[in-house]
Amino acid sequence: MRTTEGCGPAPGSRPDAAVIWRNRALRLLDHVPLPIAVCEFGGRILIVNRAMAAEFGRLPGQMRNRRILEFFTLRDSGTLEALTEAVRLHRRSQYPARVSWTPVDGRGRNGEMTVALVGDTPEQTPSLLLSLQAAEPVGEASPTGPQADASPVEARILAAAARGDTTAQIAREIGVTPDGVNYHLARLSRRWRVPNRTALVARAYATGVLAPDVWPPRPAGPV
Repeated sequence: MRTTEGCGPAPGSRPDAAVIWRNRALRLLDHVPLPIAVCEFGGRILIVNRAMAAEFGRLPGQMRNRRILEFFTLRDSGTLEALTEAVRLHRRSQYPARVSWTPVDGRGRNGEMTVALVGDTPEQTPSLLLSLQAAEPVGEASPTGPQADASPVEARILAAAARGDTTAQIAREIGVTPDGVNYHLARLSRRWRVPNRTALVARAYATGVLAPDVWPPRPAGPV
């Protein structure tokens, strides 16, 4: 008698539909520019997208199974209490939480994390869907002058882009991943409202982020 007990799927069999949709969802998440993470209620990281990992100069897999509070500091003492109470009452709501962290450029930042409780049933202990919002440098007044729009790391990336370096070359020079380079460039594009690298470089020269009349291109200020 033939049996398949204890065996995996037969060669050539179709993968489970749930696995297919999970993989599609993960690929879609990686293309979202907003930094996003999914954690167990206790804080263990299950998934981060590329934007979240790039914030710390890492690959998504390097953050998996770490604790989210290894990377962020809660600035609202009542956030954990509110989440615990929501779980007790079987609520599925969203909660804003003020956080601080140190990204790959080394400049501490403050921002807001939206924490959504997600789960299949109200009785199930939910997971946490975290999305990181725009942030400001920690302990700094609003900067003034021509270089106010770019951090030192961003200025170095722009200088390398002005030389015509590829994303991989810039990543090696700056010491971040290629995803980290793309993340910084995308964030600059949104902030400056320009469509591509050529426009970013032009804006960097126009605002004094890059030194004029110098080759190879370099930042105008200290890096």
